[in-house]
Amino acid sequence: MRFSPLGDRAVHIELGSSIDEATHRLVRAVCARLDDQPPAGFIEYVPGFTSVVVHYEPLRVEAGADGLSPHARMEAALTDALYQLGDEELPPARVVEIPVCYGGDLGPDLEDVARAHSLTPDDVVRMHAAGDYLVYMLGFMPGFAYLGGLAPELATPRRPTPRTHVPALSVGIGGSQTGVYPLESPGGWHLIGRTPRAVFLPAANPPTLLRMGDRVRFVAISPDEYRARVDAAAGRDEAST
Repeated sequence: MRFSPLGDRAVHIELGSSIDEATHRLVRAVCARLDDQPPAGFIEYVPGFTSVVVHYEPLRVEAGADGLSPHARMEAALTDALYQLGDEELPPARVVEIPVCYGGDLGPDLEDVARAHSLTPDDVVRMHAAGDYLVYMLGFMPGFAYLGGLAPELATPRRPTPRTHVPALSVGIGGSQTGVYPLESPGGWHLIGRTPRAVFLPAANPPTLLRMGDRVRFVAISPDEYRARVDAAAGRDEAST
């Protein structure tokens, strides 16, 4: 565990050097400990693949007569809070199912991904839907979860030219990861399908469907079922307004 300043109001805690489940569990353990034992001056934490950034208010850090800077005192407080940290007490992961309609206009890159790996589109759908994915972190935009666990046979470099417009709820592959675009945005991942299930819910608490540590399973659905779910969601939205 290595501490370093990130500006004058944050501490960067490095917990590993590779993206793997062991390091991820340490990231979750740090966050769980800080939820239970936030030091004086603590504002929030931001977890990443291999690290956690702790933001703090320098004027509220516990004072001392040692002449140390607020950063040094916060680092000392974090060292005490994270003493003998382990991942044994982490709660079981939630399992979240996300329906996906693969291919066609909803997944325009499905055939390209299949061709790149000498597979059929059905092979790609079967392998992608069979995966057990781990939410390593959220970033890029509200509700965007970076999912590990993609079959190595499906790992595909990002598109050489990103799209300027990716429809909301598109499911894509980028390198060795997969994920769902919560909102319309630019993006360079290969689009293989789309889900009717919202992953960013501004009015909910929390406002994101997925959380760090969740397990995700994609479930293939037909175009008819996709349209029915989209229509049902639209009906619920109209009723709520």
